[in-house]
Amino acid sequence: MSELHKFLFEGLPVRGMLVRLTDSWQEILRRRQQAGGYPAAVTELLGEMTAAATLMQANIKFNGALILQVQGDGPVKLAVAEVQPDLALRATATVTGEVAADAPLSHMVNVNNQGRCAITLDPKDRLPGQQPYQGVVPLFGDRREKLEKLSEVIEHYMLQSEQLDTRLVLAANDQAAAGLLIQRLPLQGESNLAGAGAMARDEDQIGRNEDYNRIAILAASLKREELLTLDADTILHRLFWEEDVRRFEPQTGADGPRFACTCSRERVSGMLKSLGREEVESIIAEQGQVEVGCDFCGAQYHFDPVDAAQVFLQAASQPPIAGGTH
Repeated sequence: MSELHKFLFEGLPVRGMLVRLTDSWQEILRRRQQAGGYPAAVTELLGEMTAAATLMQANIKFNGALILQVQGDGPVKLAVAEVQPDLALRATATVTGEVAADAPLSHMVNVNNQGRCAITLDPKDRLPGQQPYQGVVPLFGDRREKLEKLSEVIEHYMLQSEQLDTRLVLAANDQAAAGLLIQRLPLQGESNLAGAGAMARDEDQIGRNEDYNRIAILAASLKREELLTLDADTILHRLFWEEDVRRFEPQTGADGPRFACTCSRERVSGMLKSLGREEVESIIAEQGQVEVGCDFCGAQYHFDPVDAAQVFLQAASQPPIAGGTH
């Protein structure tokens, strides 16, 4: 069963999370099988993205979808992982060329250093005129060196955009997708700092950086195979047995990470409306119907001439927007 574990290091400005996606990740891959599945390297990349997006969504507690996208000029044109506030998740990738089994990130999406990673926060209940927030970073470092791991890209993003030191360990195969996140908390306003002795701000900062660095080094020692095969208790004990770790109740089942798709016939109808009646009627004239497949879950939506006419009839019968003409 997929699970999310949160923990704090007592008296230190460091928090952590561990996610293991098993049944939910396998369901994503199962739904892709009818389209031929993914090459091994793409499975690994998309699994790491799904684990990372789950960790980030759980970390910020955002009331809306967190969408992690990687796109570029390689055979993997686009890879997307989306996680809702309740940890419902889905993921997909568009592959247009051959991908070697051991292909690194640069070979898949960043051949000519044109690749980008985007993190979008799309509010659940948008206010009028409100747009999603999006942060975009290149798939290279400060010296334009190609980054070969997704974890390095996200660590770079967190440091540049959020000014937060973050260590991220990710791994995925066709059975599991997992991730460990360690993050240094801001100096003020964090509950796990309550009770710490009063210190001068500068001295406090130095001590906290040392604590974070020590814990981050321990986290980085976690091997890929360990992250994929060991249970949470074993991993946390092996890494942090000398630290005072406060753990919280794991999130599993209906409260934890799980596969769910937000596609619906209503949303597809909205997409057809945006295409316009003329375009939809042209497709029907050529093919007899409109068929739309969801890239995330594989669901197929069919609209025959009567269905399509109903879509635009409903659109025409919508009440006018307040303040508009009658």
